[in-house]
Amino acid sequence: MPVRFSSLSLRLAPGALAMLLLAGCASNPTVGKPSATVNALYAQLDQASQGYETALQQSREGNQQASQQTLAQSLDRLKEAAAHCGNTPGCDPQRFFSVFDRLLRLKDGDFGGDQDLDSDIDPAQAALPTGKTGAASLPAAQRSVTLLHGQKLSELIAMNGPTKAALEMWLTQWRPALMDAYVNYQYMRYQMWPAYEKADLPEALLFGIMAKESGGKVHAVSRSGAAGPLQFMYATGARFGLTSDSGFDMRYDPAASARANADYLNEQLNAFNNNLELTIGAYNGGEGRMRRVVGDDTSVSFYDPRVYNQLSQETRDYVPSVLAAAWLFLHPDSYNLKFPKVDGAPGGVTLKRSASLDELTVCLGSANSMSDGWFRTLRNLNPRLDPQVQQPQGSRIALPKTLEKVYASRCVDGPWPILANDLHTAVVPVISGPSPVSAPASSARNSAASRTRTYKVRRGDTLQSVVHKLGCSDVQEVAQMNGLKHRQVKVGEVLKLPACR
Repeated sequence: MPVRFSSLSLRLAPGALAMLLLAGCASNPTVGKPSATVNALYAQLDQASQGYETALQQSREGNQQASQQTLAQSLDRLKEAAAHCGNTPGCDPQRFFSVFDRLLRLKDGDFGGDQDLDSDIDPAQAALPTGKTGAASLPAAQRSVTLLHGQKLSELIAMNGPTKAALEMWLTQWRPALMDAYVNYQYMRYQMWPAYEKADLPEALLFGIMAKESGGKVHAVSRSGAAGPLQFMYATGARFGLTSDSGFDMRYDPAASARANADYLNEQLNAFNNNLELTIGAYNGGEGRMRRVVGDDTSVSFYDPRVYNQLSQETRDYVPSVLAAAWLFLHPDSYNLKFPKVDGAPGGVTLKRSASLDELTVCLGSANSMSDGWFRTLRNLNPRLDPQVQQPQGSRIALPKTLEKVYASRCVDGPWPILANDLHTAVVPVISGPSPVSAPASSARNSAASRTRTYKVRRGDTLQSVVHKLGCSDVQEVAQMNGLKHRQVKVGEVLKLPACR
């Protein structure tokens, strides 16, 4: 596990820090006299440490661009030498890990002379233009971006085995999902980030939870009935204000769900004495279960066998996965990861002709190099709209500002809106089944059948939300009436419901 430094060591002169590192490693009795090859690698380590000192001096002189360039070069030199160390007999990898961990945590820092040198702010997340609306009007990100109630997020994310394994998953098998989540989040950032900022919670944590829960798909629904970008169960969502608004389930609203999530996390952080891992575990596995497992010792590690061994495998995997995604959000370059540049400035259009979100997706095509098309973004930004239902002329549709001109050029006149409408209004033959006439059933069943009605499932519906709207039944009854094994419903499916009196 990488060596962590105390606040005192952070304020030592960089040259002295490097000497302490080297002296500490040299005192290791298990390491013999190094060979010339090993000495050459250690020399590169020393150069990397000296590069940090140079970068710090450049920053104090006001040359921020040169400072960042020097620091990046130092990190690259260190990574290259560390890679060779692993294949060189007699080379001590821990010696590299110590310096690598230090530079990694400071690489994106604010190296201003009067600033805390242990800051961990990512300039890419802080550099938002001013004088505009929405995302662009957000003030430059403050320390709340990477602090959790006064504690550095970088020190709360333990680089242990589970977290490293989760990092590998996000960088390999889950990489497409991570990239999609990042793009989806950037277009919703102006709605979701302000709630976290107001609650003094790190933006990276918001991204980590969203990436793991839904991948940034506003209408995601789990098998257990959790819904929305941050996957609230109905009861928990209702406790934090995510109820029904004119028939719309507020769990699907990005801004409302982010606010509820921030309120929930702060509540649980207070209960678990700011133990981030226990709090995230409670979000996944339930706060009641986590409190029973932890007891009165809120300082206990999530990975302590007394806690870890009593949790479900899902929760064991969930916590490091969230933290790994948060860490990559802050330090993509350090893991050979490059997130796409996304202009998430909010915008909107007033429809010049009636159109559904489906039709707009067709006519917008792959504008602005969006190879996957714009359906997901339009759906996320307009969560109350059924994408298949045409909205009348004059309706306001939210979309990224960069698409406003594209809409005017492609979706008002010309062949694309005509094609989109032609595809949307295509008639699909419906094959009628046999007549439902059958042998007489018991009078009780006939009586029950006469008191039923039907409901066609729409996008965004869950069995739980349908039953909630009904107000006179429960999920189990409706599931049994319709033979739903896993209580899952599909768009367009016709459900039998008890007729409420």
